[in-house]
Amino acid sequence: MTAGEELVAWYDPAGTVIGSVPRSRMRAQRLWHATTGVLVRSLDGSRVFVHRRTADKDVFPGMLDVWAGGVVAAGESPAVTAVRELAEEYGVSGVAVEPLFSGTYDLPDVRCHAFLYEARSNGPFVVQESEIESAWWEPVSRLRVLVDDPRWPIVPDGRIALKEWFALGPRES
Repeated sequence: MTAGEELVAWYDPAGTVIGSVPRSRMRAQRLWHATTGVLVRSLDGSRVFVHRRTADKDVFPGMLDVWAGGVVAAGESPAVTAVRELAEEYGVSGVAVEPLFSGTYDLPDVRCHAFLYEARSNGPFVVQESEIESAWWEPVSRLRVLVDDPRWPIVPDGRIALKEWFALGPRES
């Protein structure tokens, strides 16, 4: 099965699952769906793992992201998706994945209900080369500055979610 044929959970604007659709239809028709994102912080909390998306991603190619994640598959809960995506994208498993918050994003390129989580790990990381071009650590203090810089090429919904995370007042430890 190709990525475009993969069945994903189809949501309504209020956040209720109403069925499933192929990923290609969800993208082509800008249908509401759900995503998860896991912010990975170092064990001491001072750094966040950042990655650059590959140039052939179906949405936001080549942009930066601080959230390891993806679309919620048909029949899958957001919590299960978060754990699965963390393992697939960063090669991280066996760590606690704690809920942070959720948000609804109706943007030109995406309409989704995002379920955001946090995990702590110092690695080792094995990034999924088909989705991630490169990855590195950024200090939380530097991200506080970058998030407000419109020249910083982070995915739009990821920027919004990162600002929300900072608004919650995360400690840098």
